[in-house]
Amino acid sequence: MRVDGKAEGPRQSMSWLHTWASLILGWLLYAIFVTGTLSFFQNEISVWMKPELHQSVPSQSQIQQTQVALNYLQKNHPDAGSWSIQLPTSRQNTTVLSIRGANEDPRARRGGQRITLDSATGEVLEARETRGGSFLYRFHFELYGLERSWARWIVGIATMLMFVAIISGIITHKKIFTDFFTFRPGKGQRSWLDAHNATAVFALPFHLMITFSGLLLLLFTLMPWGIERIYDNRGAFLQEQRKALIETPEQVRPEAERAEGQQVRGEGRGERRPKAEPKPAPLTDLAPIIADAQQQWPNNRVGTITIVAPNTTKAEIELRALHGESVAHRNIYQTLSYNGVTGLENPDDGSKLKNPTIPAAIYNVTTTLHEARGVDLSLRWILFLSGILGTLMVATGLLLWCVKRAPQQEKQGYKSFGYRTVEVLNVTAIIGLPIACAVYFYANRLIDAGLEKRSALEIRAFFIAWGLVFVYALIRKHRQAWLEMLTLATALFALLPVLNFITGGAPLWSSIAHGQWVIASFDLAMWVLAVVFGFSLIKVKNHQNPAAKKAKAGKAPQENNE
Repeated sequence: MRVDGKAEGPRQSMSWLHTWASLILGWLLYAIFVTGTLSFFQNEISVWMKPELHQSVPSQSQIQQTQVALNYLQKNHPDAGSWSIQLPTSRQNTTVLSIRGANEDPRARRGGQRITLDSATGEVLEARETRGGSFLYRFHFELYGLERSWARWIVGIATMLMFVAIISGIITHKKIFTDFFTFRPGKGQRSWLDAHNATAVFALPFHLMITFSGLLLLLFTLMPWGIERIYDNRGAFLQEQRKALIETPEQVRPEAERAEGQQVRGEGRGERRPKAEPKPAPLTDLAPIIADAQQQWPNNRVGTITIVAPNTTKAEIELRALHGESVAHRNIYQTLSYNGVTGLENPDDGSKLKNPTIPAAIYNVTTTLHEARGVDLSLRWILFLSGILGTLMVATGLLLWCVKRAPQQEKQGYKSFGYRTVEVLNVTAIIGLPIACAVYFYANRLIDAGLEKRSALEIRAFFIAWGLVFVYALIRKHRQAWLEMLTLATALFALLPVLNFITGGAPLWSSIAHGQWVIASFDLAMWVLAVVFGFSLIKVKNHQNPAAKKAKAGKAPQENNE
């Protein structure tokens, strides 16, 4: 391409690419960023949306928490095939039990009877049906209502365009790091560009990581052919990769030697003896076991306790750490095994954690950070705040597109169809989506808790609210739509903590007093959002477009002359 008889330079070409790659799927990317950022605290959202669980205030001692769970299990399920006790954490205020039969896999992720207990009293808690934070999490990369594979393809393409927009944006802005320290308020297009640059550069490493890791997480959807060539499905591939990280003597011994070792010979015959049936036996005291685990894991906590064949001579107790081995070893957790009768630690089986290959380590680190899986609270907040900056980066970019073209629209005396479409979609996405999220939380509390399929009604309320904002932006003047929707958003988020209190949830003063930050943080975050939307409302209300400023400036000298 040529501009004014001169060949277009690479920076100009990248500017064009940056603008249109950002706009084409900008609204979808904004929705992905908003719901993805909220997903960093999906546990906290889910707990808030189940006020029936708010009464649980766990003690600080894991030994006491375990004993409360054991008392319930011994009284109600003493003959179960296995028990699993998920202890409370800073992000979960209840104890979750999983009870399985003798023929069920005690370590399976699904199945079994799940029971939620008050961590202090052992009372069974029945929570309302809701998708909670998981709806926002799944919407983040699977949208909703679309066939899953198609939805992931759409999100994958949008993520690729986001990656292109970031790279082209870096190349386009010659003084991008200098401009980061410059903000000129009240300068119209210049101010919006400054805000866009600042939010982009401040969290640039996060933006690169989150888009690149998002592509890696969708790798098997976008490029499945290599995996399908070797493995039957993705699950088989991931299972093979997990096994490759841990090498045990059983895996390295020859197959014939293993088979020979598994045989029990008697009277010179290579016959297998029938398995001895377990006999009743009292379960050992778990307090010394937990104390031993805490001593071995000084920088970690016990997350889950699994007891196989409880109250029998075959009882085994397995403790799993709350946090993973490292971000490079995805989904690998430290474990300790004990004899369920004697309480003695089982001898080390010689398992050795192998270091992953460099490509596998890169995949594990980036995808673990993307999902914030097992990271500590401080890093989670850093990721959350970076996600907010990413959301603002996309929002300011969408608004900048309109601001840059507004003078031309005023000059021609009417708004073109394309320009008006972008205006309506900006209102719908940027302010409409937060309003839809707020309505989702209101629906959670206002829909009858005992109603069947109520979680679907909550989600329906989310999309109805979002659709109504689109219709409203379509029929109202652009400025009025912004003012009225910002007013609505401010009111909705400001009243959510009040709604929590009057609909049976733990009030803010109580949750803070009892250290229930998993609940209090949600209420406080809603008030912060209310302040942000209120501040935005004031700025929009006081804003004057350049034409109005010029008219006002020209009128003043004329009045003085008179």
